[in-house]
Amino acid sequence: MKILVTGNSGQVARELQLALAGKAEIVSLGRDRLDLANPERIRQHVRAQTPDLLINAAAYTAVDQAENDSEAAFAINATAPGVLAEEAAALGIPLIHYSTDYVYDGDKSGLYVEEDPTNPLGAYGNSKLAGEQAIQAVGGQYLILRTSWVYSLHGRNFLLTMQRLLQEREELRVVDDQVGAPTWAGSIAQATSQLIDKWQAGNRNWGIYHLTNQGETSWFGFASAIADQLKAAGKPCARLVPIPSSEYPTPAKRPLNSRLDGRKLAQDWQVSLPDWRTALAECLRQPR
Repeated sequence: MKILVTGNSGQVARELQLALAGKAEIVSLGRDRLDLANPERIRQHVRAQTPDLLINAAAYTAVDQAENDSEAAFAINATAPGVLAEEAAALGIPLIHYSTDYVYDGDKSGLYVEEDPTNPLGAYGNSKLAGEQAIQAVGGQYLILRTSWVYSLHGRNFLLTMQRLLQEREELRVVDDQVGAPTWAGSIAQATSQLIDKWQAGNRNWGIYHLTNQGETSWFGFASAIADQLKAAGKPCARLVPIPSSEYPTPAKRPLNSRLDGRKLAQDWQVSLPDWRTALAECLRQPR
């Protein structure tokens, strides 16, 4: 089996290469080889590779920058997934695509289920929702996996930023009224590997699913867990102070509730992710 993965150095793409090693021939195309803003190049690469499975692990993820750069965000997050879906349908193969909690406005009091109405708050969320809709419009075999608060030991993310700032400063103020599930990119990749196994065994429950580590916390809670790990390792650590979102304004508004219900994935595919604290501990045990 040959799997074509868009993205190479991104958090999920890197973990996919580890999780899928030995399972299939992996062709991972980074930005230097595949410009997702160029639909014709996408078509050329997919047709040249003729994979058995297509995984779109690349995205425009600069949430605040997207507010002033929406054209680029929509080209990569909306147009490109539609083109990938068209090429996958033409080859008669599945497409696995990752989406986000930002398709919701965060006003719901409970966990979001896949059937809840979407209402993005900014350009990034709107571009990701448009990508979902483009894939659905093509139809065919697809899994759209919505995840949240992705981190790993590589790239730019909350975990690495907190590890650095907690050791550099005496005090750190972190938002405490946005709630969600920190999700390790390794957990996403491992679950994706399981989904591929289920597909090869005959599962065809295509559609949209929520894929996050279990449990919930705030950004302050996530930062506190990171601080606990630093203290356990005998490293210097700043004092954490919880603050409301109003004290940390950003160009893009974030949903206050990013909690996604993963029960549908467990029911339809028998795949579930570990608790976020368990995943964080596993992530921190990985070699850099």
